[in-house]
Amino acid sequence: MGFDMSVSAEVRLLCDEVAKFVREQVDPRSRWIEENDAIPDDLMQLARDMGLFGLTIPEEYGGSGLDLAGKCAIEEVMGRTNYGFATLIGNHTGISTTGITALGNVEQKQRFLPKMASGEWVGAFALTEPQAGSDPASMRTMAVKKGDRYVLNGEKIYITNAGPAHVFTVMAITDKSKGIKGISVFVIERDTPGFSVGKNELKMGMHGCTTAPLSFTDCEVPAANLLGAEGMGYVQAMKTLTAGRVTVSARCCGMMDKLIDQTADYMKTRTQGGKRLADHQGLQWMLADMAVARDAARGLTQRAIEVLMRGERGTMEASTAKVFSTEALGRVVDAAVQIHGGMGYMREVGIETTFRDARIVRIYEGTSEIQRNIIAGLLLKD
Repeated sequence: MGFDMSVSAEVRLLCDEVAKFVREQVDPRSRWIEENDAIPDDLMQLARDMGLFGLTIPEEYGGSGLDLAGKCAIEEVMGRTNYGFATLIGNHTGISTTGITALGNVEQKQRFLPKMASGEWVGAFALTEPQAGSDPASMRTMAVKKGDRYVLNGEKIYITNAGPAHVFTVMAITDKSKGIKGISVFVIERDTPGFSVGKNELKMGMHGCTTAPLSFTDCEVPAANLLGAEGMGYVQAMKTLTAGRVTVSARCCGMMDKLIDQTADYMKTRTQGGKRLADHQGLQWMLADMAVARDAARGLTQRAIEVLMRGERGTMEASTAKVFSTEALGRVVDAAVQIHGGMGYMREVGIETTFRDARIVRIYEGTSEIQRNIIAGLLLKD
């Protein structure tokens, strides 16, 4: 575990338990998950029993109360298993619950968090729209207050966990004249009249973790479901995404760990031209570069964790870690496929699956281009 210097002995023990769980319960079902684009019901129940849905929820609401360092340690472990399963848990314990934890009042926390901690209710985070992916200022979903309710109209797309989710953290405009400062955040339950979840989208990778559009048609949401004050949505979304980007980086480190182990094992046993692949200097250099990329990504991720744990803004560090780690993963998985040759292109060893899964990390929770915009903007700030 690469981030063990940041966490307690209890968290290290938890990481060992999670590693054993995914090795014994998730990995054997990974092919089924991949082919059926679903998580088996009994595996979901085992995850609930394991307490995976409550990792970051405060203890007083039934969770484990992990801080960012602990969350990243678990994400690194989860990076070594089925990506769809890891994303479902990671999204729920990350951006889908942190808004409620950070902004929710006592009544809201008591209402939502215990069932989210137990896994009875799965969470989802809804920001992206057809015209507002990397540009939240173009958001069109409106929330108009009428008495003790807000009426929402609009749509969201590419919402992770939309299939099983019961609790949705939704961004909507409450004051169009204020631009991004007029965006507010609401908690909406799945059975709310006027709210509907579309069909699961077919994706390149991340199978098993559903992605679907949301629709709001005169959807009446109690004013009590507003998180924080009006206009806090964008600010909270950015804080949530900043931490989320670091956890994605940690998961990428775990994915690179597994790819390096798989590739090294293959090089030791596969022969070519009368020699093991491990004895070919060119391939040794490729493996070494994979390890260098992984270690550099881990170092940047660790730095971002430490900055955010000190209570600092951490935007630069989070964006740097995210853009480097996700792009490093792309290089590492490509090298793994190349070293495995034809075998790497086949589904048998799983490298092909990871190759497809890895592509999404440069897009969601802020594209690589957006991260570069953020970094450059901070460097050029007067």
